[in-house]
Amino acid sequence: MSRKEKLIQRLCKIPKDFTWTELQSLMKSVGFKEEPSGNGVKFICPETKVIFALHPPHPGNEVKRCYLKNIVARLKEMKRI
Repeated sequence: MSRKEKLIQRLCKIPKDFTWTELQSLMKSVGFKEEPSGNGVKFICPETKVIFALHPPHPGNEVKRCYLKNIVARLKEMKRI
């Protein structure tokens, strides 16, 4: 199983400890580009123009579960996962 497949499986479980670094890696592997946007970051899909605008977590490194749920739902709609 590839790293991408492992990250997708992990993301779909909506874990409490999914890190920002893991999210960046996963989004890149499914075709999104990362661009800075003020205090946050935008993940943009050039083909479909879908945008996820997020703030990197701080002071910790874990992404909020509500963000993960939205990302999973949208990526499934797009048939990226």
